[in-house]
Amino acid sequence: MSGALTRAGSALAVLLTVHTVVNLRLLRTPDADPPPVRERVSVLVPARDEAHQVGDCLRAVLAGTGVADLEVLVLDDGSVDGTADAARAAAGGDPRVRVLTGTPPPAGWLGKPWACRQLAAAATGDVLVFVDADVRLAPHALAATVGLLRRHRLDLVSPYPRQLTGTAAERLVQPLLQWSWLTTLPLRVAEWSPRPSLSAANGQLLAVDAAAYRRAGGHDAVRAEVLDDIALLRAVKAAGGRGVVADGTTLATCRMYTSWAQVRDGYAKSLWSAFGSPAGAAAVTGLLTLAYVVPAAAALRGSRAGAVGYAAGVLGRVLVARRTGGRPLDAAAHPLSVLALAGLTARSWWLHQRGALTWKGRTLPGARDGRRRRRG
Repeated sequence: MSGALTRAGSALAVLLTVHTVVNLRLLRTPDADPPPVRERVSVLVPARDEAHQVGDCLRAVLAGTGVADLEVLVLDDGSVDGTADAARAAAGGDPRVRVLTGTPPPAGWLGKPWACRQLAAAATGDVLVFVDADVRLAPHALAATVGLLRRHRLDLVSPYPRQLTGTAAERLVQPLLQWSWLTTLPLRVAEWSPRPSLSAANGQLLAVDAAAYRRAGGHDAVRAEVLDDIALLRAVKAAGGRGVVADGTTLATCRMYTSWAQVRDGYAKSLWSAFGSPAGAAAVTGLLTLAYVVPAAAALRGSRAGAVGYAAGVLGRVLVARRTGGRPLDAAAHPLSVLALAGLTARSWWLHQRGALTWKGRTLPGARDGRRRRRG
C-alpha cells in the first residue's frame, strides 16, 4: 500500500509540474514598453491603518508614466494611525489625488468590499485599478496593466505582483501563492470559462473595465466575501465577461507579512473560504500531501519513485520562482511548505467554526454567527 501511494503521488507530482510548464508558456505577460493609455484611469486605494505604507504606495502611483488622464482615490477606512494625513502629505497637493473618508460597513458587508465599493462609486475612470497600500508599482505598471486588459479583450485582469519575503515563515509559505494557480489552474480555459472553480485573482493589483464592473454588480455582488478579489472575478464572468490572472512580476512588488504571527493570522482570515467547505479543504490538502509529502517521505527511505516525485515538486517550484522573482533554493523545502499550508488551513477552519476570526480590529463572520442567524 505504501509503495502504491508513493507511485500515485509521484505520478501526480509529475503531471502537475508538466501543467506548470504549459502554464508558464501561456501566462499573459505585460509589455515592457506599453503604448500610452488614452482613456481615463482611476486608481483606487483602500487603506485601513496604513500610515506606514500609504505614502510610498501613493508616490509610486504618481510617478507612473503613460497614463495622461489619471485620478487617484485613497479611502481612509476608519484608521486610527493617521493614514489620511500620510496620504495627503504624500500627494503634496497633486490635483489628481483625492483622499476620501470612509464610513463604517453596513450590516452584511465586510470591511474591504465596502471600502472598495465606496471608492468605485466615487471613481470616474473607464478603467478601475484597485491597488493595496502595501503594493509598490513600477513606473510603467498602470499603462502595462491597462494594455493587458485591452490587448487581450479582457474585462478584468489581475497582474500578480512579485511577493517579497524576508523571514523563514514568509519564505516557507508565500511562494505557494503564485505556484498554486500556475500549477493547478488551466489559464487559457480560465479566461473564458464561467466556472467559479476556474478563477484566480489578487486584489493587490486588479484592473477591471468600469462598464463590466457595473454589469457584474460591482462590490455589491461580493459584499460578504472574504476573498472579494476572486469573488469579483467570478461575478464578472457570471455576467458574461472574461478575466484572468497574469504575470505582474515586473509591474509591482508586495510584502504582505513580516513575521510568523502575521503569516499565521493573515491566512487564518481567508483560507477557510478558499476551498468551499471543510470537505473541500480536506480533499485539496489531502491531494497536495499525496503529491508532494508522501513521495518526499518515501525518498528519505530510499524509494526511487519517491525521489522522482520529490524532484518533480521541487522542479515545479524552481520554475515558478525563476519566472516570478522568487528564491529557487527555497523550493527544496516544498514538502514542508505544503504541510504548513495544510496546518494553516486547518487552523483557519477551526477559528471560523468558533466565530473567532478577526482582522485589523474587525470581527469576521464565522460558522457560529451563521448558526445564530439561522436560529434567530
